[in-house]
Amino acid sequence: QVQLVESGGGLVQAGGSLRLSCRASGQTFSHYAMNWFRQAPGKEREFVAAISKNGANTNYAASVKGRFTISRLDAANIVYLQMNGLKAEDTAVYYCAAATVYSDFLRGTSHMVYWGKGTLVTVSS
Repeated sequence: QVQLVESGGGLVQAGGSLRLSCRASGQTFSHYAMNWFRQAPGKEREFVAAISKNGANTNYAASVKGRFTISRLDAANIVYLQMNGLKAEDTAVYYCAAATVYSDFLRGTSHMVYWGKGTLVTVSS
């Protein structure tokens, strides 16, 4: 079992920045590829970013590429999502998720094995 707890959400003006954190506990953190998803009101949960088990590979949704950066600090069991140049359309609940295979983000939410409860990001225009 892995428990994931997100933090760092809040209200920010358009163009601003936030850094989300996801702290893991339980099984060995480095055994999992880590992902961020988000869900806006009335919409389906969508992929945002992924990072491989060793941190060497990352992938981003087209809508956030160049603005968001995913990173991990295995010594502290934390994965981060640095969000710059925020837009109103980035408003959503952001979820951290663990996967056993890095490419599982291509297969959708059903292939994530553990989820956090989410943190709300609100971007005012």
